[in-house]
Amino acid sequence: MFIDALIKNIKEKNNPSVVGLDPKIEYVPSFIKEKAFLEYGQNLTGAAQAILTFNKKIIDAVHEVVPAVKPQIAYYEMYGLEGLKAFDETLKYAREKGLLIIADGKRNDIGTTAEAYSKAFLGRTQIVEGISESVFDADALTVNPYLGFDGIKPFTDDCKKYNKGIFVLVKTSNKSSGQLQDLLTQSGHSIYEIMAENVTEWGKTLIGEYGYSSVGAVVGATYPNQAKILRKIMKNAYILVPGYGAQGGTAKDVAHSFNRDGLGAIVNASRSIMCAYMSDAWKNQYTEEQFEEASRAEAIKMRDEINEALKVM
Repeated sequence: MFIDALIKNIKEKNNPSVVGLDPKIEYVPSFIKEKAFLEYGQNLTGAAQAILTFNKKIIDAVHEVVPAVKPQIAYYEMYGLEGLKAFDETLKYAREKGLLIIADGKRNDIGTTAEAYSKAFLGRTQIVEGISESVFDADALTVNPYLGFDGIKPFTDDCKKYNKGIFVLVKTSNKSSGQLQDLLTQSGHSIYEIMAENVTEWGKTLIGEYGYSSVGAVVGATYPNQAKILRKIMKNAYILVPGYGAQGGTAKDVAHSFNRDGLGAIVNASRSIMCAYMSDAWKNQYTEEQFEEASRAEAIKMRDEINEALKVM
């Protein structure tokens, strides 16, 4: 079961954080870009190859530190087919290094379209009768629930069938999320609270050995007060917490998404780790050619800050 594998990785590495692999070509050090552009040209292929090299170096640096990576597929789609190839190769390389993969696609639709999304990321695609193949084969996928359960059921079905997981958007980290998610219903509860209740219900049949479900939730680090409320509602859901670091979330903020057992949440940082070599904290200690060492240092710093914050919960 996905959630058990995730918790085991977290325990082994004493680290409830995940590295978001959300690359742009401008994040990539110049010496990697120059080599890729020389070999492939200053085009989408060259950019995708540079990004893939960049990703692999970061994975090499952090795979012993973190339990999982979270590539956001939009950052690969914008480089076209070559970008999608880089996405696929990034997933394969991360798996070779023993990392779990949370694909951040926020997919959703209804009926057979939702089934198609689920097959692409979690299940298998049938070629002919009796023959099927996995496509991206992520361990978990972020999903958008705002079409209702018929847009979620294909994903939960594949979670059961293939030991996968999903993280359902409940309270997102963007500033305007409240325009919809904070609206009050006739019952007096906000939409994000109602969605949390749905997550609890949808995950009841996917509870693992640690008491947590493979149907988790996304709750942004920039809303710690809402996280307190949601943690009480979703007692068995693992919470994926974006917004740490570059988006302003702190260790103190994210601590509210955890349970008293020190489990229950995994915190994502993307830019602050990928671009650590350019940050004020590390640019005087590491050169551009040592970018992956800066990423590792930032990942360790994040781990230690979160663990320290959890001690005083």
